Amino acid sequence: MTDQAVDTGGVELSVHAATEGHFLGRARELKELRADIERAGLDTLAGRKAPRARVLLIAGRPGSGRTALAEELVRRIAGDYHDGVLRARLAEPDGTPVPAERAARELLGALGLPIPPGACEDELSATLREALAERRALLLLDDAAGAEQVDALLPDTPECLVVAVSAGPLTGISDVRPCTLGGLDTKSALDLLTRSTGSVRVTVDPRAAEGLVEACQGQPAALVLAGGWLAARPQAAVADLAKQLNAEGDEGTPLSRVFRLVHAGLPSAAARILRLLSLAPAGLVDPHTASALAGCSIGAARTTLDDFVRLGLLRAVDSPLPQYEIPGCLHPLLCAAAEAHERPGELQLARARMLERTVRLLQSCRAITETDNPQAREKLQGMPRALRFSSPRAAADWLRGRRPALLASARLAVADGELDTLARRLMSQLVRAMVAHLGTQGAAPDLYGVHQLVLDVAERRNLPREKAAALLNLADVDARTGRTVEALARYRAALDAGREANDPYATGRAMESVGGAHLELGDYERAADWFGRALAQRLAREERADAARLYGRIAAAHTYAGRYGEAQRAWRAAAAGYRKNGDVGAYARALSELGRVQEYAGRFEESLRTCQEAVEWARRAQDSRLQAALQLRVADILEHLGDPVAARLHRGAAERILGEEAPEADPGPEQGANTCEIRSTSAED
Repeated sequence: MTDQAVDTGGVELSVHAATEGHFLGRARELKELRADIERAGLDTLAGRKAPRARVLLIAGRPGSGRTALAEELVRRIAGDYHDGVLRARLAEPDGTPVPAERAARELLGALGLPIPPGACEDELSATLREALAERRALLLLDDAAGAEQVDALLPDTPECLVVAVSAGPLTGISDVRPCTLGGLDTKSALDLLTRSTGSVRVTVDPRAAEGLVEACQGQPAALVLAGGWLAARPQAAVADLAKQLNAEGDEGTPLSRVFRLVHAGLPSAAARILRLLSLAPAGLVDPHTASALAGCSIGAARTTLDDFVRLGLLRAVDSPLPQYEIPGCLHPLLCAAAEAHERPGELQLARARMLERTVRLLQSCRAITETDNPQAREKLQGMPRALRFSSPRAAADWLRGRRPALLASARLAVADGELDTLARRLMSQLVRAMVAHLGTQGAAPDLYGVHQLVLDVAERRNLPREKAAALLNLADVDARTGRTVEALARYRAALDAGREANDPYATGRAMESVGGAHLELGDYERAADWFGRALAQRLAREERADAARLYGRIAAAHTYAGRYGEAQRAWRAAAAGYRKNGDVGAYARALSELGRVQEYAGRFEESLRTCQEAVEWARRAQDSRLQAALQLRVADILEHLGDPVAARLHRGAAERILGEEAPEADPGPEQGANTCEIRSTSAED
């Protein structure tokens, strides 16, 4: 009745630990569920083609084995769905529903499809449905809080099947086939108990064993804990545990009564660690998390976590690094125990220690990639050995494995409201580590949400500088994904925040970005105006390189608008700036663009002279691609001027240059990107 899960960030590509023959009981339920798959639906009976996937519902209380039954059903029928099995958990450990857009994003990621950063729920749901339209896939949606969550992820094809797990009915979804779970039958419950205790103690006192099953009401989770309690006490009889449970009375559920006994029987240090695990983000624990929460060594934490697995309090996650999962049915009990035994200040201190440890691990994760940075190497060597990674690959594995917990840590830290300084440091390091290992584009879907959290904290704490940075980052992603109107609104808000913070960097970049958004929208006059405002600031601050670049952007806006005279003047100013700065390559490109505008304006002889000069500067800059492109443009101009012989010579020169050029390496996804920055933290972070 156990399962392990490889967590890939909300969507679990789970691997059921039990193979056929190890799953206990539920034969009737499995038979009915399989029959429901074959049974004709309401649409079929009415003579219509089913418009959507069929939904099988497995309903039951947490701890009833509902997820294990769903996993066993999926294992048995997975071969009928050649496009594979997709799994998503639709509730946080505390029962909070997971937003449908997050679940859809993770399902798209599991399919290996690109995920548009910042897309809304409707867009992501439509993209998911489109992706599943031509597939025959099986979806397992665990811990669904309501019908609206399932409905948002429901494929529009009868070729797919959805198995949903929930505590109650999914009212609002048509033709749902429910299967409501109670306790296990007595024989299966005894077999489950025997797995932990061995057969002798059950065989010698079958009445006591049956009494224990009755006290647990056949609930698998309660029986697993009872078996763990007995396994840890080889001298105890089954009757001893049954007697203690009966002494507890009828207060609470069978699971809560067994949990209280297990918790009370733990050594004080282990019991405290168990209670503090209620603070673990996303219900995922590793030795570092437990060590930081309890203030103990990593080795002691690892030993204690392994003991908890044997007691049935945790499940080991199948991952390259040690990681454990808190069963969802136990999370409320851990929280209640923590509130009863720990002072609020102690819980807050434990949470702060955990976040601080996460910050340091993220620093180490990023620093291991900066092999050519002496300061990063020195800082890395100054960290305790336990916080250092052996290689960049080990750091990347840790980042991927802990991704759900890291993102949940950021959300929880921001929601706390009293740890904003730690939350800001955590988000800053998370952004830098993910960009270092995944690249700006690869990390963008996750980082969009992180930047929204940064914005929340900045607005709550009235931090205009951080607000400007977050708005710029969000707007950059909006602009790249085609949401230009939304990007423009955020760039304007960033400009206001930058001015309030008296931050020239944010102000200048916001003004330039506003111009870029207007350019994208085809409003060339406003684009040139905003580029001009940004240029005035750069000139006032004597930022000559940026000023030269802005002259070029102004020229581009004038060119699009057909104002070739203004465009030529701006390109000449840009070229002069690049030449003064000694940037030979940029100077050659500016001359190239000037020649292009002169050609557009019908000034072919001037364009010819400018392009010939640009060819020489491109040669000096060793920019063979630009040199070849200029030779071709010169050839076009010569043909227009009536000199085809010279034109053929220049075309031949271009072909020779391109033939001699070695293939260039593809630039990384983050090259040239100007996103994912959080400039509000200390340089030491």
